[in-house]
Order: sequence, then structure tokens, then C-alpha cells
Amino acid sequence: MARQIPPDAVIEALGQVKYPGYAADIVTLGMVEDVQPTPTGYAVVMRQATERDEVMKRLAEDVHRVLAHDLGVAQVELRVRRVEAELGEKTGRVRLEGTKHIIAVGSGKGGVGKSTVAANLAAALAHLGLSVGLLDADIYGPSIPMMFGTTEERPKAAGGNNFYPVEKFGVKLVSIGFFLNDRAPVIWRGPMVMGAVRQFLKDALWGSQDFLIVDLPPGTGDAQLTLAQQVALDGAIVVSTPQDVAVLDAMRAVKMFRQVHCPILGIVENLSFFVCPDCGERDDLFGSGGGERMAKEEGTEVLAQIPIYPEVRAAGDSGMPIVIKEPRHPASQAFLDLARKVVAAVPD
Repeated sequence: MARQIPPDAVIEALGQVKYPGYAADIVTLGMVEDVQPTPTGYAVVMRQATERDEVMKRLAEDVHRVLAHDLGVAQVELRVRRVEAELGEKTGRVRLEGTKHIIAVGSGKGGVGKSTVAANLAAALAHLGLSVGLLDADIYGPSIPMMFGTTEERPKAAGGNNFYPVEKFGVKLVSIGFFLNDRAPVIWRGPMVMGAVRQFLKDALWGSQDFLIVDLPPGTGDAQLTLAQQVALDGAIVVSTPQDVAVLDAMRAVKMFRQVHCPILGIVENLSFFVCPDCGERDDLFGSGGGERMAKEEGTEVLAQIPIYPEVRAAGDSGMPIVIKEPRHPASQAFLDLARKVVAAVPD
């Protein structure tokens, strides 16, 4: 009988339904809200992610195919829920009331200093007198609380599901790290990640702000693509190091952002070079010219080349971004120049 088919099997089958034109499926995108057993089969509760009838018709056909034909559910009922406040024209992009600009900081691979760039960019924008929020959307590896020295702090409740971001150095912060025990791993599937990010966007009381910086996870898989689709991005910054393997992955990140119609503001080449403090000699430890080659090939620009300074790492580990700790440091000046370019790149 249809009711003997477990809900997990229904969810797994729905994971085969791709959103038309995208690599992500409707479960990963967070469109499937619930699956409910009925006397004769299953009812699928799904968010309406578009006003285009042909897309919803295609999704309905695919849902019926994977459940009725492939899985053997006797009767499939599709219940579509319209949520205008949260869902955009294509893939459910969230727009934040009171936030002028949302900028994503992404990378093709981990270990290139993406979170360091995001943290110092947010701090630099605040240093310029702008109101700034920083959303740590790197669910599996949240590092923003450590970089801002807020690992022991928790957001304050504001009634219902709402809460206030943690604020430090003039930057409003939201991270999954605030809701976890120290060093607790996040072992979640895609839908749970999507739910957490939507909650951080919808339930956090960001207030009025000029910029929200979103620190995305590294890579270009379904999770990263979906995050980019969930947030109404005004532009993206792609972080890479100069070596070829990092540049290759970063180019994939550029293509991912373009696939979701997000403008590329430019490339940040982190760990660009090292200057010996004793002799002043420059050493290109990770090669040279990778960021410039990528920018030329992708039709964008290098926004900043951040040299290797031990002080940058030490500042982040101590809970104070280098821009805040040593604003006159050459690395801080590079981040401040980056912030000025970001401000100039978006409309007033």
C-alpha cells in the first residue's frame, strides 16, 4: 500500500526533480516544505517559486513522475503554497527590508582566506562610516565568531522566532556558530542548511543598513548555488590565491554567480605575495599573475591584491580583524581600498 512507503523515500525521490534550468533540485532549494501521508498516497506541500505557469506545470509533472511512476505512490496530491514576501521570480530570492546592498564573498575552494576577506571588508565598510551586517552563511565551517571575538556571545531573543544580531566593532553579526557548542560539527543535509540561511535572513532583525556582506561556503556545489539563489545579491566578490589550481576553482565560482544572474564586482587575490621584513625582498610564494589572468579571461577586474602578512592571521585569531586592530597596517589599507571600490561599484 502507498502508506507503507516511508516519508524519507518520498523526500529522496523528490530530490531527483531539478528546478528547470538549474543544477539544484527542489529539495535542496528548500521548495519542499512537507510530505504528508494520505489515505491513498502522499500530499506534497511545496512553495511556489515562480509566477511562470509553464515552470510550475513542469515541476508538477516531474513530481508526479518520480512519485507515482518511479516510486509507486498510488495517488499524489500537490499543494502549492504562495509566499510572496520570501519568493522571487525565479528561485526564491529573499530581499531584506532596510538593507540597501547585499554583497556575496565566495571562492572556488577552501583555504584561500575567503572569510578573512569577508570579515575585513565588513570591518572596512564600518570604518568608512557605513552601517554593515555580516552573515556567516558558511554553515559547515563558521569562523566569523572567532574572527570578531564573539564565540561566547549569543543573539538576544526579540519575541517569536526573531532575534537581534550580535554586534561588534560596529558590524552586526549572524552565524550558525552562535547557536552551536564550541567545536560542534554541523552534520546537515542541504534542506536543513537552506532552512538555517532563510531563518537567518528572515528572523534576524537586521534593521536599516547600507551593506550586508554574505560569507558563502567555498565551492560551487548545490549548496553554494542554492545559497546564491536564496539571497537577492547585488554583486559578488570571488576570492582566490595566485596559484593555478586555486584560480581554476575560482573561475568556476565566477561562472556559478553568473548562472544565477549575480553581477561580478571583481576578484580579490589573497596571499598575493610576501615581502621579507628584513631585506624588503618580494617573494611570490603562491605564484603570480593568477588573479589578473582570471580577471582578463572572465571580463572583470582585480579589486585587490592582499599580501601575506602574519599580522592578518594573528589579528583574526585574536578576535579582532586587522582593519580594526591596526588600521594603518598595509593590509588594512588594502582592505579599505577594497571597501571603497565596492561602494563605488554599486548604485546609491
